[in-house]
Amino acid sequence: MSANCVPASPATSARAPDVTPLISPTTDAVTAADAIAHASGRNTHDVTLVLGSGWSEVVTGLADPDSAVTLPVESLPGFAAPSAAGHRGTVTSCLVDGVPLLAIAGRTHLYEGLGTEPVVHPAHVAAATGSRVLVLTNAAGGLRDGLAVGDLVLIRDHLNLTGQSPLTGATFVNLVDAYSPTLRAAAADAIANVEPIATATAAADAATTPRATARPAEGVYAQMPGPQYETPAEIGMLRTLGADLVGMSTVPETIAARALGLDVVAMSLVTNLAAGVTGEPLDHAEVLAAGAAGSARLTAALRALVPAVTRA
Repeated sequence: MSANCVPASPATSARAPDVTPLISPTTDAVTAADAIAHASGRNTHDVTLVLGSGWSEVVTGLADPDSAVTLPVESLPGFAAPSAAGHRGTVTSCLVDGVPLLAIAGRTHLYEGLGTEPVVHPAHVAAATGSRVLVLTNAAGGLRDGLAVGDLVLIRDHLNLTGQSPLTGATFVNLVDAYSPTLRAAAADAIANVEPIATATAAADAATTPRATARPAEGVYAQMPGPQYETPAEIGMLRTLGADLVGMSTVPETIAARALGLDVVAMSLVTNLAAGVTGEPLDHAEVLAAGAAGSARLTAALRALVPAVTRA
C-alpha cells in the first residue's frame, strides 16, 4: 500500500461507519475523486459499486434518466485499464432512485501482475468520494449443492487463498462481519421485492431463470489467485474448507475497504458450476454469457439494492 496517503473526504451519509478507519485514501484516489466531482458536478457519492465479470453491461440501465456522467478509467489516476474480457473500463457517476452512486465497470485482478494497489484502488476512491458503502459484484463458480447458474448469492464471509494482503505494517483490521449483516439483510429484502421489468427481455429472463426472483442465498466466497481455473482436486479442497463459491477477485477490495472504514456488501452471480461438480470443462465465454443472459434482472437487483443499503 502506498505510504503517500491523505485524509479521507468527509462522508455525507447519516449512518455512521461500523469501524474507525485505520488508513486513509491514497493521493491518487483523492485526485481521482476530485476529477470525478469536477466532471459530474457531484462532490460526494453515497455508494460505490464495482461491477465484475459479466456485470459490466448493467451500468447502461442502472442510472436514473439523464443523471449519468461516464469517464474512461485511463483518464483517472491510479486506475489500470482492465485486461480481462467483459470489463468495460469506465467510471460512471449517476443517481439510482435519487442516491448518488459511483459505478466502476471493470476491475484489476491480482493475476494481472500489477500488485495489490490497482486492485484495491476502487476502494480508496470510494472512501475519497465520501462513500460509506462499497458494493462489490463478481462472477463465481458454484460449489455448494443446490446452486445453479444464474443464482445471486450474497457473500457472508470469505477465504483468502491468494497468499496476499493489500495492507502492510501493523494494520490489524477486524474482519468479523466484514460483509455487513445489516446491509446484507437490507439487500436481500430489496432484491426479493423487485418488481419485474416490463420488457420482453426481462420476461424472457424470468421464463428461463425462475430461480432469480427468489430471495438471494448467502455463502462463503473463496478467492484463488488465478488466472487458471481450479482443478477438481482444488474444488474438493475448497468444499472441505466450507466454501460455497470460488472466484478470482473481491477479497483484497473487502480488506482494504474495511481498513478504510467502509461497510461492504458483496454479491456473486453463479456463472458456472466449478470444476469437478459437473465434469464439464470451463471457459471464460460461459461466464460472460451468463451475465449477458441475465442483464435485465441484474440491473433490477442493483437498482433495488443501492437505495436499500444506503437507507438501512
